[in-house]
Amino acid sequence: MADERPIGYWLKLVDQLVDDQFGASFEEHGVTRRQWQMMNMLERGPATEKQLVDGLRPFFPAAEVGTSVELIDELRESGWLERSEERYVLTGLGRRALENLREAVERIRSGLAVGISDDEYRTLIDLLQRMARNLGWTDTDEAPEPPGATA
Repeated sequence: MADERPIGYWLKLVDQLVDDQFGASFEEHGVTRRQWQMMNMLERGPATEKQLVDGLRPFFPAAEVGTSVELIDELRESGWLERSEERYVLTGLGRRALENLREAVERIRSGLAVGISDDEYRTLIDLLQRMARNLGWTDTDEAPEPPGATA
């Protein structure tokens, strides 16, 4: 029976399904997950290339770190961000694109929680945090969540 599978199975399955949903949605909008997170960072204010790369480093494999410049260039070519005095800023077009992306993300997040009450969701998060602590995680281990991080 499916419900007899261990927690690791369910965690990895849900993680992959969430990644697939977000990946497909971002692809439809012509961006990657990393670009979306960069745009969210830039919404808070201008950032240097180093700040963008460093801010997202904990969330992507080391192999992807070198691609940041290309991803930034793609956003510039799309007219979604521009460079001003060694810092990148979102353009008006970029802000509108980010709003459209947020709507798509919210649809996915809402779909993820269908049939799950707010109490059940909070309980799930609490249980996962306790399990992480049981395995050695501490609040000080937590890297800052990039704006707009997935569900």
